[in-house]
Amino acid sequence: MAEVIGIGETLIRLAPAEGETLETAPMLSVHVGGTESNVCAGLAQLGILTSWISRLPLTPLGRRVAMAVRALGVDTDGVLWAPEGRVGLMFVQPGAGPRASEVVYYRQDSAFAAIDADEVDWDRLAGARVVHLTGVTVGLGANARRLVERAIPEARRRGALVSFDVNYRARLWDPSTARDQLVPLVAGLDIVILNDRDAAGVFNEQGDPETVARTLRDRFECGVLVLTLGASGAVARDGSGTYRQAAYPTVIIDRIGRGDAFVAGFLYGYLGKDSADGLRYGAAMAALKQTYRGDVCLATSEALRAVLRGESGRFYR
Repeated sequence: MAEVIGIGETLIRLAPAEGETLETAPMLSVHVGGTESNVCAGLAQLGILTSWISRLPLTPLGRRVAMAVRALGVDTDGVLWAPEGRVGLMFVQPGAGPRASEVVYYRQDSAFAAIDADEVDWDRLAGARVVHLTGVTVGLGANARRLVERAIPEARRRGALVSFDVNYRARLWDPSTARDQLVPLVAGLDIVILNDRDAAGVFNEQGDPETVARTLRDRFECGVLVLTLGASGAVARDGSGTYRQAAYPTVIIDRIGRGDAFVAGFLYGYLGKDSADGLRYGAAMAALKQTYRGDVCLATSEALRAVLRGESGRFYR
């Protein structure tokens, strides 16, 4: 029985090698990743039982996505299979120095975008401690939005906490539309996570991080508000107080997925103890993720604890 269940779309990511461009690269690397499944996979590496609910086409690419997520230790029995359709694609153009990175999505009309909430086996949520959702799913269209709207009461009915990562994507929707749709959804949730850019750009809250976290928690009336600050770490505000955590130093191999790794670490620490521990584990997971290629942090619980002990970068033999 899964402790944490993620619900959302997972994509195939294609990217040229470092120094190449999408215009000229003779080959593209292939990775599988999606924000909710990345969180589940990160937790699975730490020994937490996780499950992922989604919709995939019954095609070679659909099977590839399911196999990749399952290989990372995540239960995929809740995936709905469509007789036709396509998998969402994400092309990544890595930046270098002054040249910015760029992401191009091909996910409109994907098999997941046509998901019917009535077809989901909601009894799979029974026994879960947390159901994890994101704003990415809400931005994918009416069907996906109804899925999230349905998932929240279904999780609560079964006694699970609801975790929600705002995870704003400018290529999916504009800030005002996102704000209008997300505010009613996150109201009263147990855990709401967002970064400082989205706090300012979507919810018009900026300034001192502790003040922003307190203001947004009051506005959303949520249990815990987590505000990530990039290289400056993260802040959490709950009913007991405000907590601040610095970022851990890291060598950046691949940035993509670091936010999902932070969420996985936060849930790991929060479920184990409290918000302060959640921030510690979240920051450590985000640092570790950037040392791996691909969307998922493959760090074990021992590697995570080594970072917390200040032993990162040691050579073991």
